[in-house]
Amino acid sequence: MALSITTEASRCLNCKKPRCMEACPVHTRIPEIIQIFKQNRLMEAGEILFDNNPMSLICAMVCNHGAQCTGHCVLGIKGNPVHFYEIEHFISDSYLDRMNLQPKQQKSERVAIIGSGPAGITVAFKLAAAGYKVTIFEEKTQIGGMLRYGIPEFRLPKTILTRIQKRLLDVGVKIRVNTPIGPSLHIDDLFRDGYKTVFVGTGTWRPKSLGLVGETLPNVHFGLAYLSHPGSYSLGENVAVIGMGNVAVDVARTALRHGALKVSLYARSKRVAASDDEVEYARLDGCEFVFGRAIQRINEEGPVFKVARFDENDKVIGYEDEEETVKADSVIVAISQGPLDKLVNTTVGLISNEKGLLVVDDDKMTTVPGVFAAGDVVHGSMTVVHAVADAKIAAEAMIRYMEKEA
Repeated sequence: MALSITTEASRCLNCKKPRCMEACPVHTRIPEIIQIFKQNRLMEAGEILFDNNPMSLICAMVCNHGAQCTGHCVLGIKGNPVHFYEIEHFISDSYLDRMNLQPKQQKSERVAIIGSGPAGITVAFKLAAAGYKVTIFEEKTQIGGMLRYGIPEFRLPKTILTRIQKRLLDVGVKIRVNTPIGPSLHIDDLFRDGYKTVFVGTGTWRPKSLGLVGETLPNVHFGLAYLSHPGSYSLGENVAVIGMGNVAVDVARTALRHGALKVSLYARSKRVAASDDEVEYARLDGCEFVFGRAIQRINEEGPVFKVARFDENDKVIGYEDEEETVKADSVIVAISQGPLDKLVNTTVGLISNEKGLLVVDDDKMTTVPGVFAAGDVVHGSMTVVHAVADAKIAAEAMIRYMEKEA
């Protein structure tokens, strides 16, 4: 591994205008990090990576590299691009347990973070490093949010989240699990108890339903619910997945690892929303992608579709008269998800848009002064690295807000 990583690093051209860096949502200083790594300054390279992106180790594993760093490497135009994510993984994995985070002089202000997904963890690290007293409120039994309950173990080992939690505790972050904000405790209670700012990073956990006949049958399930506890389900040998986004692909690959013999994904159009890399892995796993199927209803035998007709541009122009019934032991709906509304319903002045997403300004502050939000709860389902980029803006704005208030 070390030899291949070193060889990969030596291929970097150290471009003056690095396309890889520009394509990264958090603008990781890729050429600089590679040069430092080549000089055997591993901890320094790790510090730069972590300071820019506390989720660096995770992003090295789950990012859509083909659409970002790797896909924009100049060497890839005519040949093989530098696979920076392999280098990033090696550096970040080595650095995580050895880093020595030294927070600035302790400040008196308390900060509350609701939700411990990638956005919440990023804000926690940033504000703890700035010296603030940070408390994370997580409604589930363990931290991680979508990282833990939405990404399969084979893509992201959960031991990494345990290591990250230890680092959070090391820098003084307090963590309250099994503590949802909304049902009993409210955002107003946080301000009452002395928290100066509140960050909302609660993600999108409400599955979007099809609204079709048969969705309540016992052979029908929702994608995120399945990913949270796949071992609790008995799907049978033949599984139909409705949708072709990243959640749908994760569901399909997970089902194959939990006993399913055949898994097929269905979409109305010929567009696949999931990343190219994940689709390729899914095909290698044996997943089948079926296009041009508009679901009409679900019965005990499986989903019922209308078959689409396409023009020369692969645009749907109509449907066949006869319906197609696909026999499946289980049907998993994984078309999209939105945010829960318990915070909006229990916080005076907190406004969401027609999709239920929180309304924020350029500084990521919501319509309630002192309450900030970033990530999926603002933009809808997005990647880990996009959530980190969004959360960094919120963290900096929270610091400015508290300094102004002080």
